[in-house]
Amino acid sequence: MTDTTTTATVEKFNKRIVSLDQFRGYTVAGMFLVNYMGFFAICPVVLKHHNTYCSYADTIMPHFLFAVGFAFRLTFGRRVQTEGAVSAYMRVVRRLLGLVLVSLIMYRVDPIAKTWEELRSLGIWGAIADPLKRNWFQTLMHIAVTSLWITPVIRARASVRIGFMVFSAAAHLILSYQFNFTWVNTSPNGIDGGPLGFLTWTIPAIIGTLACDWVVEAEGLPRVKPILFWSCVLMLLGWVLSCGTRLYDVPVSEQPAKDKLAAHPVIPDEAQWKAKQEEPLSAYLAEPPFVKPPGQEQRQWNYWMMSQRAGTLSYLTFTAGLSLFVYLLFHLACDRGNLHIPLFRTLGTNALIAYILHELVGEAVKPFATRDAPAWYAWGSFVLFFWITWLIVRHLEKNKIHLKL
Repeated sequence: MTDTTTTATVEKFNKRIVSLDQFRGYTVAGMFLVNYMGFFAICPVVLKHHNTYCSYADTIMPHFLFAVGFAFRLTFGRRVQTEGAVSAYMRVVRRLLGLVLVSLIMYRVDPIAKTWEELRSLGIWGAIADPLKRNWFQTLMHIAVTSLWITPVIRARASVRIGFMVFSAAAHLILSYQFNFTWVNTSPNGIDGGPLGFLTWTIPAIIGTLACDWVVEAEGLPRVKPILFWSCVLMLLGWVLSCGTRLYDVPVSEQPAKDKLAAHPVIPDEAQWKAKQEEPLSAYLAEPPFVKPPGQEQRQWNYWMMSQRAGTLSYLTFTAGLSLFVYLLFHLACDRGNLHIPLFRTLGTNALIAYILHELVGEAVKPFATRDAPAWYAWGSFVLFFWITWLIVRHLEKNKIHLKL
């Protein structure tokens, strides 16, 4: 595999890759669904975030990072060919810093203080500590910081990118052992891994760059079996890592657990290891993804569970494999077949504006709904919200207006 995209490859894929737009459009539509319907009490469990296992809602953001990595590898290679390496790097850093600024503006913060004296007493760190931990580090900020993090290796050969991914995962594990897991899960709780989440969001992003290589640089069409194989390996590895959560089962005699968070959430202590001795193999196997585990009274929260809030290694490994598998389905249906869903095209080619608009439209529609609304009203308001958002994005598409950073 070459370090840079060749001129022939750039020309070959000068047009948009249909499967990527369709995959990204599906992801945006899924985001609309889980972000809006999660507000209602009648929302199906699978559409909600639970922080202790992987639900459908938890698959959406890894899909975004996968698509970001794919597109980053593709467009950066083109830009180096046309602008030169130095100009390309400067341009991408400026754009990503611009996305950081957009994130700071979008993710609003409640008033930090009521008086000037109170604000002065907080100091700079006191004023920004909570927003930095929770408010600001949401989807767009994670995309920007993760992209900045992988920029030094975006042109590198596959082995270097994989090594960087493993290094980032190991760094997250070590920092979680030191403080990060407990810190992110204490008030105010972090979102999507908190400020250090980029270390594991690197996993789906790097897998996305590898998928780009398979699709763009293959002779003719990429082979399906290797992609399918590695997607299954990643999903299986993610589940195997999640089996570590069984070491945090609370013995029946000690239930309910006094604390939600385990005292040693990354490396179990000697007593936890001894409690598992002489138990059958099944006692070491975690529930499959999408299956709810026991509550915190029977199993304390720990680093090995699949948690989007903590950005855990098992969660991002599994969902990176799932993203690769779902993208493969779109590749087969769109690049090899003739599938083309206009809705996904509209949302996928203008994903940033769709993200911003869905927040604004949601704020306009939700005041006329209540959390305990009946199903017919909740789903009806969702259709209205979705239609309004799509209508605006479609209008922009017709007028060839796209927001990119």
